[in-house]
Amino acid sequence: MLTLIASVVIFGLLVFFHELGHYLAAKNAGIGVIEFALGFGPKLLSKEKDGTIYSLRAFPLGGFVRLVGEDPEDDEQENSFQKQPVWKRFTAIAAGPLMNFVLAILLFSLIYFAFLGVPDYNSTVIGKVLPDGQAEAVGLQEGDRILSVAGQEVSRWEDVVTIIHAHPEREIEIIFSRNDSIQQLAVTPIRDEQTGNGLIGIQAKTYLYRPFASLRLGVEHCIWVVRYLLIGLVQMITGRAAPEIVGPVGIIHLVGEVARTGLMNLISLAAIISLNLGVINLLPIPALDGSRLLFLVVEGLRGRPIDPHKESFVHFIGFTLLIVLMIVIAYRDIMNIFY
Repeated sequence: MLTLIASVVIFGLLVFFHELGHYLAAKNAGIGVIEFALGFGPKLLSKEKDGTIYSLRAFPLGGFVRLVGEDPEDDEQENSFQKQPVWKRFTAIAAGPLMNFVLAILLFSLIYFAFLGVPDYNSTVIGKVLPDGQAEAVGLQEGDRILSVAGQEVSRWEDVVTIIHAHPEREIEIIFSRNDSIQQLAVTPIRDEQTGNGLIGIQAKTYLYRPFASLRLGVEHCIWVVRYLLIGLVQMITGRAAPEIVGPVGIIHLVGEVARTGLMNLISLAAIISLNLGVINLLPIPALDGSRLLFLVVEGLRGRPIDPHKESFVHFIGFTLLIVLMIVIAYRDIMNIFY
């Protein structure tokens, strides 16, 4: 039940933001919106307002926005998609994936705002001593203010981190203040296997409920994840890394597993999935938004539209191949989960 609820909430949120991007951009561009639907299948609820039907459908893992004139056979109305300038159509299509990035920023910002807190890098006060780390072993405590590391005075957390990183597996002296008394001790940073940096297991003091600082960290976190995703994608395309593709079945299973570890991890997973959707949707793969954007770019460069019937055929072939691929991936996910 937890898996079902978490999956419906996450997929619903991802789809809502993606389709909301298309909807808002289309409305702003003067493109008519026939229907804004959450879910697929039979309608459970629907309401029409200003020429747009807003509906909730039976199967919650999906959704769509249907624009006036998306079908080449129906482009006679003035608010038709096909009759708009290239830049307006480009905006309406690109807004969907871009809203996935916006959602990820909001979710990561929420994590810093309500769970992790915003680090105070202008201070050298220890906010947390990690269990079983070198700092705990030698007696450093939360609230200690570090004055110098390895003989160098420090005034910012960045100074503390830089010096510790530079001394892996070498004993260093730390001078700190605790309860108005100056103390000192020696500690040997361990070497991080991935970076080679020295670590002793301390973190900066953090503060919750800082909206603007949380938003800044959310943006930085998104940039880091997107960079990681793009590097992984390039490595898979060039054959330097094995493809790691998970379909809806695998994602639902993963959501259920993560949901049991806590709300913060679930929010983080939702943000990462949203970024994946944003990146994948911008790739020039037929039937995805990236392919439609590519057709619009070509139209803008050549000064006349591509035959809409040919474009629709390309998207149809791409959609068919994607469905086949999703079936194969779903089968593999089921085999990996249950066997």
